Amino acid sequence: MSGRLGLLIMAVTALALVGCERPARAPADNAAETAAPLKIKPATPSPTLKAVRARGELLCGVNPDLPGFAFRDNGGRWRGFNVAFCRALAAAVLGKPDKVRFVPLGNEERITALRTGKVDVLWRNTSWTFARDAGDQLDMAAVSYFDGQGFLVRRSLNLTSAVELNTARICVQSNATSAQNLEDFFRARGIAYTAVVFDSEDAARAAYQADKCDALTADISALAAARSVLDDPSAHVILPDAISKEPLGPLVRQGDPGWTDIVRWTLYALVLAEEHGVTRANAQAMKTGADPEARRLLGEGGYGAMLALGPDWAYRAILAEGNYGEIFDREIGAGSALKLERGLNAPWNAAKPGLLYAPPMR
Repeated sequence: MSGRLGLLIMAVTALALVGCERPARAPADNAAETAAPLKIKPATPSPTLKAVRARGELLCGVNPDLPGFAFRDNGGRWRGFNVAFCRALAAAVLGKPDKVRFVPLGNEERITALRTGKVDVLWRNTSWTFARDAGDQLDMAAVSYFDGQGFLVRRSLNLTSAVELNTARICVQSNATSAQNLEDFFRARGIAYTAVVFDSEDAARAAYQADKCDALTADISALAAARSVLDDPSAHVILPDAISKEPLGPLVRQGDPGWTDIVRWTLYALVLAEEHGVTRANAQAMKTGADPEARRLLGEGGYGAMLALGPDWAYRAILAEGNYGEIFDREIGAGSALKLERGLNAPWNAAKPGLLYAPPMR
């Protein structure tokens, strides 16, 4: 190696070592230096939202009388689990929870009422099924209650399972998925039974109360509602069997994705509020709290513009009825006559995890 070449290599090596000794640049303290600001995309124009705003009220299709979920109290005011979500949606879209008209709909008319525009959303005990999605061309915006079909029987029968209902008379409602589920369950097991069919939940419940059948079958939530208004609720039990999956939630018409997003994310906002500890009582304080996702949920960043709503749309929905857990406990849970446990409807991160899960707010 020549002396000149050796000196050149030593010089380059020295420069490299000097560069390695330089301290690394400290991380930026300002979040704006490390993350690009959110780009708000324009909302998809929604004919339903336009109609709701022009009308000045939300038309919400509900069950005519399902204790705990949708019913009129002694003062004529609509109350219940599904009613609360309708009021939250009205608050998000129109600014006030009382800007909603409840339209009672029976099983036979509920789908037609939604498809023909008689209501803007159907928030009723209606299951998400293949036929309703593909055949009726309706969209389930999101699942608000994970349910399953079960059986209500008299405690005195000492039954422990539905498979013991051999040759039983079973009251069931027509124009619903219940009758088909009942047939599938007993046919698959070769168990004989007699279906006693009625046009409405009220009629099926009354027939069961009058001892015209040995069991009443419906969604387990509906059975809890039925039991709460029987002459002696403690004399009846819900068997542990769940013979079907019944995802319940708000149905909307296909072809209006902007409205579907509004309904979906209003429900998800209440789910996220429970997950992040945002309640009616502390929502104002949480706007400036330490939880970044809670701040976004409550208005920071202007996410509402993506729905063609104001920045505080979710904040208004939470103030209207509380978070998902508050609504559940008050209307159908521990604070109600139904006393339903959270079960599958517990948050995904609860001590006893359920299926309740909302996408992140970001």
